[in-house]
Amino acid sequence: MCGIVGGVAERNISTILLEGLKRLEYRGYDSSGMALLKVNGRKDETPNVEIIRYRALGKIASLQQKMQSGSQTERGRVGIAHTRWATHGVPSENNAHPHICNNQVAVVHNGIIENYQALKTLQIAAGYRFTSQTDTEVIAHCIYHHLQAIVPSLGQIKGVQATPVELLQAVQKTLSLLEGAYAIGVISPCTPDTLIAARKGSPLVIGVGFGEYFIASDVSALLPVTQRFIFLEEGDVALIQKDALQIFDVNGCLAERKEVLSQQSVSASGLNGHRHYMHKEIFEQPQAVVDTLEGRIANQEVLVDSFGASAAQVFERISQVQIIACGTSYHAGLVAKYWFEDILRLPCQVEVASEYRYRNPVIANNTLVVTISQSGETADTLAALKQIQALKDSRTELFIPTLTICNVPESSLIRASDLTFLTHAGPEIGVASTKAFTTQLVALALLLVAIGKTQKCLTAHREGLIVKGLIKLPGLISDCLAHEADIKLLAQSFADKHHAIFLGRGTMYPIAMEGALKLKEISYIHAEAYPAGELKHGPLALIDETMPVIAIAPHDELIEKLKSNLQEVSARGGQMIVFEDERSGVSSESNFNVIKATTNVGRITAPITFNIALQLLSYHVALIKGTDVDQPRNLAKSVTVE
Repeated sequence: MCGIVGGVAERNISTILLEGLKRLEYRGYDSSGMALLKVNGRKDETPNVEIIRYRALGKIASLQQKMQSGSQTERGRVGIAHTRWATHGVPSENNAHPHICNNQVAVVHNGIIENYQALKTLQIAAGYRFTSQTDTEVIAHCIYHHLQAIVPSLGQIKGVQATPVELLQAVQKTLSLLEGAYAIGVISPCTPDTLIAARKGSPLVIGVGFGEYFIASDVSALLPVTQRFIFLEEGDVALIQKDALQIFDVNGCLAERKEVLSQQSVSASGLNGHRHYMHKEIFEQPQAVVDTLEGRIANQEVLVDSFGASAAQVFERISQVQIIACGTSYHAGLVAKYWFEDILRLPCQVEVASEYRYRNPVIANNTLVVTISQSGETADTLAALKQIQALKDSRTELFIPTLTICNVPESSLIRASDLTFLTHAGPEIGVASTKAFTTQLVALALLLVAIGKTQKCLTAHREGLIVKGLIKLPGLISDCLAHEADIKLLAQSFADKHHAIFLGRGTMYPIAMEGALKLKEISYIHAEAYPAGELKHGPLALIDETMPVIAIAPHDELIEKLKSNLQEVSARGGQMIVFEDERSGVSSESNFNVIKATTNVGRITAPITFNIALQLLSYHVALIKGTDVDQPRNLAKSVTVE
């Protein structure tokens, strides 16, 4: 989703903002832009300040090229920049941020202003001219309107100045009129040393430097300049100058916000010799699993307090689990449902967050609510969690603890949950999630054991088997990665394909869903997943010689039934691709392509391991199709608005 970066400093800020934009590319975007405050005149003269804006459609390199043709960008000490992912208005230079009103107010914005059309109608009637189709432009006009009411000569007499507090007041008055979600950065030449930032429903962080401050949509954008951060809370408005910071809460009162030292690495987001981030992140998975397990297992036992100091007391009381997530994280939850109910006999429901938040769900007492998100900023998941928190506040007799499994320690979901578990996958830049999904499954396996041993429904022997499997998982993943050459060769058969079907049974059905999603995301091939036993209930009608069918064949109690399903496909001329355990014994017939992706995997490790092969398949098919692997069209890494 859209990305914001901005700052106030004593040095050239344009290069910092450009680097920040590049670090936000993974969020997905179609255009970018930057506005800088340029100070004209000699030091002994009254300064004349103007807004210099650059915007470009396409990649940030296009924006950088435009800026390099400018003559005075090096003088910018205050600025805001943005990567846009189109919501209101088509991708175009006119719709790119920042948006400016009367050369006096420049705004960048993430989110959606739901009442923008009503505001726009009023502003047009008042004589404001619109140059874009965006909802954001109403914010710039509204701030200018309120600022001019405070400083009547603004825009009429050249060089009129306003105080930082007056700009703050104009922003606060504007925010009171907005309905929807926003994170904004605002600058004005009438207050040339000031940046205003605010957030509601969309993340925004302040980076703390030495004699300088920055803002960004997430920490990664600012790691080259600081590792000290302040996370704005819902409704906060910040008045930022190079040597001063004031934060006001939703009620307009001065607020103290804790400064946090980020543990993220500046170098972690490099390609390190890989062609794409997705490829790099696929091959980082053995280490990501090691990092996720580190400190969570001791003496062949799962440490329950890995989920929080009060985890044991919470787990003792729960009688069911409700998992809420979106996309890939939802698929992780579906795998966990099989585990919880099969191994612990603990009821588990899994729901898509965007559906959960808009219906009237019944949530029983003693339910552990688990939210899963790579970024911790997924709008629908966060809204669902807030909905549950509101229920808890209104009905204090209910015991509904919340747990977030997430990859970002400073995220909104982490801060809002009772219990937390960090996956330690490291930065994931590719839009198609790989190592985040794998580590989510590892986290859910650890949660399974933690609940089972707390409730004494999991024997020490069974715990030992699961822990042993998790410990050998990095090696199993490495063995699967060793099949890349075979999978790359297999991917060539997809060059002329436009559709595919994925099949799986048991825990492999959600893995088939994840495999289909990956193929759709980055190769633009229409793919669907089905439980293999459902073939006769409709999907078999799709099978012919042009339809590749990808099946996952672990060596388990369902393998013989799966083989029968595969023969049904084969008899109808379908092109079969089977990823199997070496012990599964799927026959290689003329229309069967069998890759022995792994061996000796168990109930927990099998879905995790087989998914690695599907990730490699989708990656190499995308290469053949010539798509943008890391930034597929129309998609964003973190969906922070509806």
